[in-house]
Amino acid sequence: MTEPVTTGPSGWINLPDVSEMLGVPISKVHQYIRDGSLLAVRRDGVRVVPAELVANETVLKHLPGVLNLLHDAGYNDEEALRWLYEPDESLGGNAAIALGGDRAREAKRRAQALGF
Repeated sequence: MTEPVTTGPSGWINLPDVSEMLGVPISKVHQYIRDGSLLAVRRDGVRVVPAELVANETVLKHLPGVLNLLHDAGYNDEEALRWLYEPDESLGGNAAIALGGDRAREAKRRAQALGF
């Protein structure tokens, strides 16, 4: 079993709060997670989402594609979280930050390269 990420996200948002932020029912948030459009992990027995992955009342535009690429490369959710938050100054800090800015294409390209 992989070790949980202990550093990286600026904060965690529980699923009811994600539901409120996105303006959708909690069942829709669960569907996003099942579909791989949103990443949630357990912390202290509660499923939470990294704060950076939900912005401007929506899930980051490029997140579902990157999560799909990571899962196709064999990453589980904890490993995908670790990859998203691994320090990388060439991406402006890490891939999670890059997905919310002008370096999203480069982060997606790097995720795609993991499958080869």
